[in-house]
Amino acid sequence: MKFARNTLAGLTLTVATATLSAGAYADPVEDAGQAIAALQAAGYATVRDIELDDGLWEAEVKAADGYWHDVHIDPASGAVIDRKSEGVLLTAAEVTKRIEAAGYSRVHDLDLDEAVWDADATDAQGQRVELRVHGFTGAILASGLDD
Repeated sequence: MKFARNTLAGLTLTVATATLSAGAYADPVEDAGQAIAALQAAGYATVRDIELDDGLWEAEVKAADGYWHDVHIDPASGAVIDRKSEGVLLTAAEVTKRIEAAGYSRVHDLDLDEAVWDADATDAQGQRVELRVHGFTGAILASGLDD
């Protein structure tokens, strides 16, 4: 898959806990510092292994339950996508319908990573692509050629 990639792997950061909601950070995220600010605004205090991977920022965060969880950040909006931020996750069948409605075909190999679906499909030009799909809305967050 051909996406830009920035990494701070192995780095664990502790940031002050914020009381803002997950949707409070509403600016594009262009670097790891801004990604941390978005996570901080979502209330995460401890962040590690932050990287730009397959079109989305990804990090491991220590949640209120004391466990580490994967979260994603949409670089375009700064929105944190995690299991606590919204309602019921879409099923694979629902995600497939949303992807097809967006003009893709031959959707296969769906995989849920916390609150983001990964899928392979064919675009309108007949190219094989890999997609990152919002687990609650079905919006396509990132698309790249399948290598």
